[in-house]
Amino acid sequence: MVQLHPFAAVRPAPGHAQAIPSVPYDVVSAAEARAVLEKNPLSFLSVIRSDADLPALPPDDDQVYELAATRFARLLQEGLMVQDPTPGYYVYEIVSGDRVYTGLVACVDVGDYESGVIRRHEQTRYDKERDRTRHIQAVNANTGLVFLLYRDPGGVHARIEGHAGRVVPVMDVGNDRGERHRLYRCDDPGLIAAVDAAFAGVDALYIADGHHRAKSAVNAAQERRANGTASPESERFMAVLFAHEHVRLHGYSRLVTDLGPLSPESFLRALRALGSIEPIDGVDLRGFHVVPRTQPSADRRVLHLYLGGRWYEFVCRREPGEGLIHGLDVQFLQDRVLGPILGITDPRGDPRLHYLGGASPLSRLVTQVDTGEYAVAFSLQPLPIETVLDCADAGLVMPPKSTWFEPKLLSGFTVHLLD
Repeated sequence: MVQLHPFAAVRPAPGHAQAIPSVPYDVVSAAEARAVLEKNPLSFLSVIRSDADLPALPPDDDQVYELAATRFARLLQEGLMVQDPTPGYYVYEIVSGDRVYTGLVACVDVGDYESGVIRRHEQTRYDKERDRTRHIQAVNANTGLVFLLYRDPGGVHARIEGHAGRVVPVMDVGNDRGERHRLYRCDDPGLIAAVDAAFAGVDALYIADGHHRAKSAVNAAQERRANGTASPESERFMAVLFAHEHVRLHGYSRLVTDLGPLSPESFLRALRALGSIEPIDGVDLRGFHVVPRTQPSADRRVLHLYLGGRWYEFVCRREPGEGLIHGLDVQFLQDRVLGPILGITDPRGDPRLHYLGGASPLSRLVTQVDTGEYAVAFSLQPLPIETVLDCADAGLVMPPKSTWFEPKLLSGFTVHLLD
């Protein structure tokens, strides 16, 4: 059984809910965050991407974290963000086009992460782990939500969704994608007990998005235990829980800065040794992934790459008995292409390898290659969500940045203080 905890969230004060919440720290570059802050200095990016305003310094300089702490403290001191008077749960509803996503915001146990009740399917990158751990310690808070999934034993999602339909939201925010983000507070003791009872049949949670935020929260808790500053709240971290059948999954693109000693022609020859590769036309650059000309099947995989101003379809035969992990396109790409051909053996830390979330249009990949920033881009097909959960249940680790889940959550919508 998972352990959930109500908490007294810090959130934007009335009148500031539209200005403060922002996109998560890891979906914008420092330059993009700086452009947002020039237009809206109240954006929560001022806290979670404080490096944007210190471009002359390395992003892990002490001053970056000191500035984040100062800015968060100022939001509290000036009454721009306030803490709810009592603990509670929160229902987070996102309306995106014709889709409505509804999840429960709560605190979960660091101990559940350590014991494997909270299951992960990806490794984290060392640099991002260190960065967010330092950020949590500096601001004394979880500033971003960890996106968790659960298999609904029956009625849990309906109960959460039903609460949102009965009360008035405490926050209702629009964004430039035309979405509405609404937050409903649940502080009635009877309702809290009912939520706890509903989750009694849930025996595992799965990290969909926020592996670095979760691992960094665990790191921060362990550091506090070691130095004697642990508190009940530092042994918990903030998350939003969605039933797995009520979210959406995309692929995750890879970009490589250079081909090493290879020319584009010799790189294509190396790929042809693994399968067939043909140029294709008519790719819809507004889409999130390339529509395959050859359909993937149980005995063949289909990947796409953009190189030298052209899209290519790369078709390879699947090997018998590949299993869950080696059956993944991202693992094949790492094991057979990025490692042996391009010399990228550490997908967690190699500076030549970068990632772009699958809910970004393909035009972004094209632009980043055409400008010379990257030499090649790989676009991958989305996985079935059940495959992700099965990997986590089996204790298997997928390559970093294997999945891109929707909905995307706002940062600064709710904040969890550690003391």
